[in-house]
Amino acid sequence: MPLRDQIRKGSSEIIILSLLAQESMYGYQITRELERRSGGYFNMKEGLLYPTLHRMEQDELVASEWRTVVGRRRRKYYLITEKGRQALRAQTAAWRTFTERLLHLLDTPVGAE
Repeated sequence: MPLRDQIRKGSSEIIILSLLAQESMYGYQITRELERRSGGYFNMKEGLLYPTLHRMEQDELVASEWRTVVGRRRRKYYLITEKGRQALRAQTAAWRTFTERLLHLLDTPVGAE
């Protein structure tokens, strides 16, 4: 598996939570918004998105509800829960620390410490 795919898989939960913290969305909307906001860098296929959403729902990080929009079929919308907001804060702090430490390591010449 390419490195980019491994990183994306490892960050899928925080990415989804960050989008849902701003508004509830249905699955296809999540993928489109993710692509739009990342300038196409991130794309999440159904094979990763829906299993992640289902796991997050079981873990009570998100909830779902069916909505019907006039003239359209029903869609399952996902909403972040309070537990999901707490997880988002914790994961954001962990990712910030990780990326800061990684970038520091990459920018430090060997033997400079």
